[in-house]
Amino acid sequence: MSKNSLLSKDGVSYLIPFILVTFCFALWGFANDITNPMVKAFSKIFRMSVTDGTLVQVAFYGGYFCMAFPAAIFIRKYSYKAGVLMGLGLYATGALLFFPAKGIGVYGCFLLAYFIMTCGLSFLETSCNPYILTMGSEETATRRLNMAQCFNPCGSIIGMFVAMNFIQAKLNPLSSDERALLGEDEFNALKDADLSILISPYLIIGLVIVAMFLVIFFTKMPKNGDQSHDIHFLATLKRIFSLKYYREGVIAQFFYVGAQIMCWTFIIQYGTRVFMAEGMDERSAEVLSQRFNIYAMLFFICSRFIATYLMKYLKPAKLLAIFAVLAMVFTTGVILFQGRLGVYCLVCVSGCMSLMFPTIYGIALDGLGDDAKFGAAGLIMAILGGSVLPPLQAMIIDQGTVFGSYPAVNASFILPFICFVVVCAYGYRMHRNMI
Repeated sequence: MSKNSLLSKDGVSYLIPFILVTFCFALWGFANDITNPMVKAFSKIFRMSVTDGTLVQVAFYGGYFCMAFPAAIFIRKYSYKAGVLMGLGLYATGALLFFPAKGIGVYGCFLLAYFIMTCGLSFLETSCNPYILTMGSEETATRRLNMAQCFNPCGSIIGMFVAMNFIQAKLNPLSSDERALLGEDEFNALKDADLSILISPYLIIGLVIVAMFLVIFFTKMPKNGDQSHDIHFLATLKRIFSLKYYREGVIAQFFYVGAQIMCWTFIIQYGTRVFMAEGMDERSAEVLSQRFNIYAMLFFICSRFIATYLMKYLKPAKLLAIFAVLAMVFTTGVILFQGRLGVYCLVCVSGCMSLMFPTIYGIALDGLGDDAKFGAAGLIMAILGGSVLPPLQAMIIDQGTVFGSYPAVNASFILPFICFVVVCAYGYRMHRNMI
C-alpha cells in the first residue's frame, strides 16, 4: 500500500472506520427513501390533500435544519464518533416511536417521530460526511466522499423496495375517493389496519440501528479532525461564510436537495396519473410508479460510480455543471411529455443527480480544516430545501390541471428545473474560478 492512497494517509489505514461510517450512509438513505412514498400513503390513510401529506417532508427535513448547528457544536466539543453515536441514538428513538404513534392514531404524532428521527440523521450527516473527508489525503477527499455516498442510494433502494412491497402493496386497495365515502367507524378501522402495516418496517430498522450503535460504540475510531474542542461559534460562522465558494455552495445545496426530494417524492403522483390514464386502478398505478422510482435509484447508483471514476479525469466542478445541464434537458422532457416517455425522462433525471450532493459538499468544504465541522452543519441545514420546496410543488399538483387541461403534475416540475439551473451555475462558476 502506498503511503497515501484513497483510504490511507501517512501509512495509516482507515479501511475499517471507513466501512462502518459508510454503512451509516446506507442507513440514512433507507430512512430518506422509505419516507418519500409515505406522502401519498399518509394522504390516503388520513384522507388528506397532497399538500397536507407533504407535512411528512416538512417534519422530516425540518429536523435536519433545526439540529445541524447543535450537532456541529456537539461534535466540536466531543468528537466525530460521539456525533455518530448521538445520531444513531436519535434515529433509533424516532423510528421506535412509530409504535406509540400508531396507538394514539394522530397524524401529528407521526410527524413528531419523523422529526426526532431526522434530528438523528442531521447528527449523522453532520458527522459522517466531514469524517470521511479526513480518512485519507486531501487530494482524494472529494472522490472518497463520492465513494462513500455511493452506498447511500443502496440504502435508498432497500427503503424503496420495502415501501413498495411491505407498505404500498399491503395497504387496503380502496382509492382516495372511496375512502372519502366511508363512515367514521369504518374509516377508523381501516386507518388502524393500514397504520399497523406502515409502522412495521420502522420498528425493524429501529432495532437495526440499535445494533449498529453498539458496534460503533465498541470499535476504536480515528480522532482525525478532533484536535480542537474550542467553540467560537459566531467567529467561525463569519469566517466560513466570508468564503464565496462555501456561501454559494450552501445555496446550491439547498436547491439541489429540493430538486432531489421533489423528483423522488412526486414520481409517485406523476406515474400514477400516467398509468391510471392507461387504465390501471389507483393502487396498481402507485405500486408501478414506485417500481419506476426504484429504477431511478438504480440508475442513480450506477451513475454515481461512473461519476466517481470520471473524477480521475475531469475536475469535480466541471462534471457538476455537465450533469446539471443534462438534468435540465431531461426535466424539460418530464414537463412536456404526458405519457410514459415523461416517466422515462424522470428516471433519467436521477442519473444526472447522482454526483451533485457529495460534489457540492466536497467543493464547499475544501480547505476549511477544523472549521469543516461548522461548515458541514451549514450544508446540512441546506437540506431544508427538501422541506420548503416539495410543498410548493404539491400546491401546484393539487390544482389538478393548469392552463386549461394541462396536467398540473407535469407543470409542477418547472421547480426542479429551476433548481438545476442554480446547481449548474454553481458548478460553472467554481470551475471558472479553479482554472
